[in-house]
Amino acid sequence: MTITRHRTANAPARRFAIFAMASVIVALMTGSQPGVLSAGPASAADGGWAAVTAGSIVLLRHAEAPGTGDPPGFRVGDCTTQRNLSAAGRAQSVRIGEAFRARGIPVGKVLSSQWCRCVDTAELAFPGRVEREPAFNSFFENRSSETAQTASARSILSAWTGPGVLVVSTHQVNITALTGAVPSSGEAIVVRPARGKLDVVGRIKP
Repeated sequence: MTITRHRTANAPARRFAIFAMASVIVALMTGSQPGVLSAGPASAADGGWAAVTAGSIVLLRHAEAPGTGDPPGFRVGDCTTQRNLSAAGRAQSVRIGEAFRARGIPVGKVLSSQWCRCVDTAELAFPGRVEREPAFNSFFENRSSETAQTASARSILSAWTGPGVLVVSTHQVNITALTGAVPSSGEAIVVRPARGKLDVVGRIKP
């Protein structure tokens, strides 16, 4: 009787040990770590990158720049009067470029808002490739220019046929006006011109 009670008391412990050992074996077979979720090849981020193909357009919201809107005394071309990238934002920008290069994505052209935080995002990601385009400037402080600016931006984007990918470093308000999407800092919305409009085909989280 004593032996039977002893075995019964330890049965849950033995079952737990067997389960733990099985978990370790599965982890070793799949290359994951016990207790850690790993992103496989079908992750959401990879799904967004899969949409970045020749002829597509990447609308990139500038990287992290603390604050909202533009400070009093803002002047285009004078970065000392503007919101600028934080250290984290600059590092984020570098990683964006590295991600493109690691995937072998051919970038045909890089356009940017004239705002320093957008120019810096694009320049850190794609050094020496940036062309400033006023159609992608922020209208956060001047909503009266939204309609005309968005039409101009859509015209530029609709004309893109390659070669390669067009990357545009711009602002949340501009991207939202063009696509309806609300990207976070450093997030990209992937679009393709189709039938006179822009089809959203993916988004890449920062």
